[in-house]
Amino acid sequence: MLLLYLLHLGEVGFLGPDEPRYASIGRAMAVTHDFVTPRLDGQPWFEKPPLLYWMTAAGHLLGLSDEWAARLPVGLLSVAFLAFFFNRIASEFSPQVAIYATTILATSAGWLAYSFVAITDLPMSALLAAAMLIALFDTRRLDTRRGVGYFAGALLGLSILAKGFVPLVLFAPLFLIARRKRLTILAGCVVIAAPWYLLCAERNGPVFWKDFFWKQHFERFFSPSLQHIQPIWFYVPILLAGLFPWIPLSGVLFLRKTYADVRVRFLIGWLIYSLVFFSVARNKLPGYVLPLLPALAIVLGVGLTKTGAFEKWWLAACALMLVALPVIAAALPEALLDGVRKAPFVLTPGLPYLAVVPIVWYLAWREKPILAILVVGMAVLVGVVNLKRTTFPLMDQEVSVRGFWRANLNQAEHACFEQSVRREWQYGLNYYAAHPLPVCGPAEIPKILVDNGRLVIPH
Repeated sequence: MLLLYLLHLGEVGFLGPDEPRYASIGRAMAVTHDFVTPRLDGQPWFEKPPLLYWMTAAGHLLGLSDEWAARLPVGLLSVAFLAFFFNRIASEFSPQVAIYATTILATSAGWLAYSFVAITDLPMSALLAAAMLIALFDTRRLDTRRGVGYFAGALLGLSILAKGFVPLVLFAPLFLIARRKRLTILAGCVVIAAPWYLLCAERNGPVFWKDFFWKQHFERFFSPSLQHIQPIWFYVPILLAGLFPWIPLSGVLFLRKTYADVRVRFLIGWLIYSLVFFSVARNKLPGYVLPLLPALAIVLGVGLTKTGAFEKWWLAACALMLVALPVIAAALPEALLDGVRKAPFVLTPGLPYLAVVPIVWYLAWREKPILAILVVGMAVLVGVVNLKRTTFPLMDQEVSVRGFWRANLNQAEHACFEQSVRREWQYGLNYYAAHPLPVCGPAEIPKILVDNGRLVIPH
């Protein structure tokens, strides 16, 4: 598992607009030792709270290189959470359910993807889920320990330091059942989260709350001004895509036996509540529903144990999904650049993955379902390693600006960029230059511009 999550972390440069921005802020904190006010290109930047920036700064202070400093802490946090997730589910349900749920979560496309990139979604989701698991499951072993509520609250506070106040909204239903821990959870949360918010507000004045709370919370939820408008049903296909290759297991949600356990009924209620909350928001991004995956994995793991003789068919269907891996790998660079709808999907099925299907079916038929699901998980591991090996070099040249920067370093570090350069490329260029590059005037050379969809510096 550690190999799957940490392999090739530095093989592709920063992706999208968020990774280079957040990495720049973390690097600036490591240089200036100002861990209170986030700064992008020297200016205060209040889009997100500081946890990810602190993690990146720690990577730089430990001597890690750019991408490793930003991505390694996220990958390690994900692996640590998965270990915690397995132990909690095994103690609350059974080792079989724990293996099912952890394998589903750890090898799902959504969790894997966000465990690789240095953005705030994975830290918030992992910390929130850990807090929920403690607050939700009242086992005797935990109840004999003092301070369990404080620990859950501390994790909730860290999730608020990762991405703002949304974790409070998502955690709210837990207060209905965690009555004995309610005050201690709140106390632990306040002790961990409040100091940075108060100190940042004291140093930066009203502009902090106006930008951070009003723009990044209120407007992001109610206003279309941030231009991430999607239809209300947007998150249904996103959540299914994030489950790949376990999409067929969503069928167990329609089995009555799945809901025999009151704990599963609560998780389903929480999933519906959270999905409705995100769906009614005006602005929608795929990573917003990442916090739903751990709870969904538990429900699917429990449901899978209820399928009886049909278990082999459910698992074989998941194994069959792996034939789409080469198609996904071929479309990934263009999908990251121009969106999934514009990506060219070439039918190149992964025929070798078909061999996994009868193996999984046979193992489940022989009443070895745990081994069967682990075989699917291992096949995902092989597929992801191969995807990284084949697509990362191409993505480094076509999606990230790092390949361009290295090839044109002498000219690019003193260049300006045209307005046609993508926003995410501008942030990437500024990161690798370690200072903001100017927008070109009429006579400035050299110029970074876009030609046929690629960055170039004309000679």
